[in-house]
Amino acid sequence: MTERFNDPSRPLERATALSVAPYTDPSSLEMEARSVFARSWQLVTRTGDLASPGDHVVGEIAGVPLIIVRDEDNDLRAFHNVCRHRAGPLATCDGRGAKNLRCRYHGWTYTLRGSLRAAPEMAEADHFDPTEINLKQVRVHEWQGLVFVSLSDRTPDFDAVYGGIAERVRPVELGSMNFHDRISYEVACNWKIYVDNFLEGYHLPHVHPGLSRILDYRIYSTELFDWYSLQHSPLRDAGDVYGDGDAWYFFVYPNTMLNIMPGRMQTNRIIPLGIDRCRVDFDYYYGADGAARSERDLEFSDEIQQEDIAICEAVQKGLASGAYSPGRLSPKRESGVWHFQNLLRAAYQQS
Repeated sequence: MTERFNDPSRPLERATALSVAPYTDPSSLEMEARSVFARSWQLVTRTGDLASPGDHVVGEIAGVPLIIVRDEDNDLRAFHNVCRHRAGPLATCDGRGAKNLRCRYHGWTYTLRGSLRAAPEMAEADHFDPTEINLKQVRVHEWQGLVFVSLSDRTPDFDAVYGGIAERVRPVELGSMNFHDRISYEVACNWKIYVDNFLEGYHLPHVHPGLSRILDYRIYSTELFDWYSLQHSPLRDAGDVYGDGDAWYFFVYPNTMLNIMPGRMQTNRIIPLGIDRCRVDFDYYYGADGAARSERDLEFSDEIQQEDIAICEAVQKGLASGAYSPGRLSPKRESGVWHFQNLLRAAYQQS
């Protein structure tokens, strides 16, 4: 299968875009679930939703149901939301203050640390020892008020992926900002088209006239790191939307974005819904110096998203038309795209 994808060893100056198949072939979704989403840190919730023992959040990554819970020692734990009896769910929605995790199917009950406490009507089962039964645990990490999980031990350590981001944007303190709102968009394009679009400022003068007026395209820059990239620009005449300072656009492989402005952070999480559909969850956080601009920020962000949605959906049609073969990338403006697509190629080769 890997021969369908372009050579990942080409330098940026000779690079072409990713092949068409990953954007249009439905079999790519299953492969990406295994090789991309199951082997990366995935943003699942915020620390505020898991503030006290027994608080829990349910979710799903790469088709695997998960439950993240704060235990009695105030530690975070993440488990497969799958009872070890006959695969029933331990919870079907988020909750607060649970004393235990009780399967909704047959009532098997687990502690908040994941060990089996009670299994009704199992006394007649030979050699059945509840102390040997535990929920399957996965990796979990708290960072700057956000909570991430990883399904695989092959995923790099969290600090190897996210290290340096919080330090780069200081004096902005990401963890001190308060959650304000979530807005989600469903887009008729493959999830990677949305990511590709985010990763370059090349389209700014052509797609985003309003945003182009407050970002300095002449010195708009992209920096590459092992697992993330950073697009940066000083802000100009952005007082009513962002204030004075800098715009920091971080993309963390494979599907998380951190858009940071003075007094404001926006996280984006891109979720595949099909080969030609995805959902983007925008979570808005504000500090004391950014909250007053939240209404204008939400309005302006929606304007930008509608512009991005229109172009991404048009690109999906172009890729599916049969009229396209991968084009050359701009070394000056599309290094972030090259970086992301090379990480994908490496993941595909390991699938």
